[in-house]
Amino acid sequence: MFDLLFQHIVKKASLTPNELEFLKTVFVPKKLRKRQYLLQEGEVSKYMAFVNKGCLRAYTIDETGREHIVLFAIEEWWIGDMYSYLSGEPSTYNIEALEDSELLLLDRNGQEKILQHIPAFEKFQRIILENNYIATHRRINNMMTKTAEEKYLDFSSRYPQIVQRVPQHMIASYLGITPETLSRIRKQIAENK
Repeated sequence: MFDLLFQHIVKKASLTPNELEFLKTVFVPKKLRKRQYLLQEGEVSKYMAFVNKGCLRAYTIDETGREHIVLFAIEEWWIGDMYSYLSGEPSTYNIEALEDSELLLLDRNGQEKILQHIPAFEKFQRIILENNYIATHRRINNMMTKTAEEKYLDFSSRYPQIVQRVPQHMIASYLGITPETLSRIRKQIAENK
């Protein structure tokens, strides 16, 4: 259950075998069935979750009842509401499993224990946060400056595995376009091949 997490960490920071074993005492395994929630709007996010297996989405619902997907997470990705996790304020997001999923959960107390026992883990966390920052700003820029077709082409080239696993209406929601627009774009792309 911990092999993928360990591979993920050692790509970014050097940890000893004893330090990796210590992580097993802090991360909590959690299984979710398809359509089961890790977090619901109004709850405080107590965990950041490493996806060992499966696919999840984070989304919010506006006042008209329309869903807006802000994040997908597949194997070797992290998911959670970082704002709620750090501030202790209720989340505005729902996090739902799109497939049967296996997660490794890390709470604040566990995070502090790791940082006390494994100083190199701080480097790992910094790299994860930097990568998140870069991805978030790339997405903001894309949303503001690219056409619907450009957004889809960028998304599908960066995340082909998500395109294969997630329903098209959810990809449209993530891109901020209608399912009809996405269908038209996909048809035009197929015709131009």
